[in-house]
Parts: sequence; structure tokens; C-alpha cells
Amino acid sequence: IRFKEFGYIPLNSNIKSGTITKQSNKYFISLLVDVGDSRDTAESIKSEPIGIDLGLKDFAIVSNNMKFKNINKSKKIKKLEKSLRRQQRSLSRKLNKNKLKEVKSANNIKKNILEIQKLNMRLRNTRVEYVRFVVNSLVKLSPQFIAIEDLNVKGMMKNRCLSKAISKQNFYYFRLFLTQQCNKSNIELRVVDRWFPSSKTCNCCGQIKTDLKLKDRIYKCDCGYIEDRDLNASYNLKDCLIYKIAN
Repeated sequence: IRFKEFGYIPLNSNIKSGTITKQSNKYFISLLVDVGDSRDTAESIKSEPIGIDLGLKDFAIVSNNMKFKNINKSKKIKKLEKSLRRQQRSLSRKLNKNKLKEVKSANNIKKNILEIQKLNMRLRNTRVEYVRFVVNSLVKLSPQFIAIEDLNVKGMMKNRCLSKAISKQNFYYFRLFLTQQCNKSNIELRVVDRWFPSSKTCNCCGQIKTDLKLKDRIYKCDCGYIEDRDLNASYNLKDCLIYKIAN
């Protein structure tokens, strides 16, 4: 089958297998292609290392004062979620009222289900593309290394108050794609232990503030050090000497 788009499959590559899937009445093909080692082996000038602290208020706070907003708070996402809720309520009313007895109502229900699937796919794609944008922006800086925290996402999801907000952030996909891009660009990715108190440790004197609460957004130490809580955490992740290198 000829592809309309050029460049989707690398030239002189060997196609191993393909999988066709259907999502929201659209067909997609996923190909497994053997291209050999595609990592960039050329040595380039590296910039200062960076630490990244992930959060809910902002998606990512970087030690070089870069901040990436939480896209789930944007008007675009809120508008899509509002449309999704409206379609889901409409489907619920049709199912409770008609119970698929009439052919006409059954067709309307199918249309309603298809619209919900399209909105879910659009929301998913929008969030994934934003994560890819954040990762590519960080990799383009070409730092000596990138330090992140080994988040226990599964444990965080047990918090009923924050589980929905955490699931929308795509933390797992962020680490997965960041690892892939760092390996491709020969950037060392350091993963700091999840029990390291990055938010509670003073980056100036090293004192650990055990009574720091989640609502405290400004870190104030007895030594006079005052900094944004998330920015202080990114500094500590960058300076941490106990870590594992992600493969």
C-alpha cells in the first residue's frame, strides 16, 4: 500500500510487522521497523545540568527557572471536557429512557457513543502532544544531565482528592518519552529515589523542614533562604548525588 505522506517510514529500513487498530471510527496502522542504532554519536557542547520537579499547579518546574504550565487548566481542555460531560449526560438519558427498543433511538445512541469516543481521543492526543513538546524543549537545551524524581504514580493515585488530576498529567508517559529522547541525544538521565525529601530540604544549608505542608507554596528556612517550593525541589534534584541512571 502506498503512503500518501513522505518520511513516515525511514528510507532503507526493514519493516518487521504491522498492526491495524480502529479508534473513534478511524483506522491506524502501527509498524515495527528495524533501522539499527539511530542514536546521535556526535559530541556536542553541553549546557548546565537541570533538575525537573513535576507537579499539579504547574506541570514541570526546571532548575533554570523554566516553567511549563498545567495544560489541563487551559481554556481548550476545559472546553473539550465540558463538551464531553454534555455528551455523556445525553447518552445516559437516552439509555435510561429508550433502552435500545427503537431502531431510530439505537442509531442516535451509536452517534452519541462515537462523539464521546472522538472527544476522548482528542483530549488524550492534546495531552500527549503537550508532554512531547515539554520533553523536546528540555532536550534541545542539551544539558550535561537531567535529574528527575522516581515518582510513585500508582501510590499517588490512591489519594481520592488528587487521583483525577494526577491521571491527567501523564507523568508516566513523560518519563518514558524523556528516557527515549535522552538516549537518542546522549544525555544522561538521573533518577533520584522517591524517598529523597526534595521539597522539604533547604538548598542553601541542607536543613530538612519536616513540618512542610502541601499548601505551603513558599519555602522559608531558618537560615533566611526563601524560594518557591517547587523551584527549591528542582535545585535539590539537580544537586543530589545519590541516583540511578535510566536506560
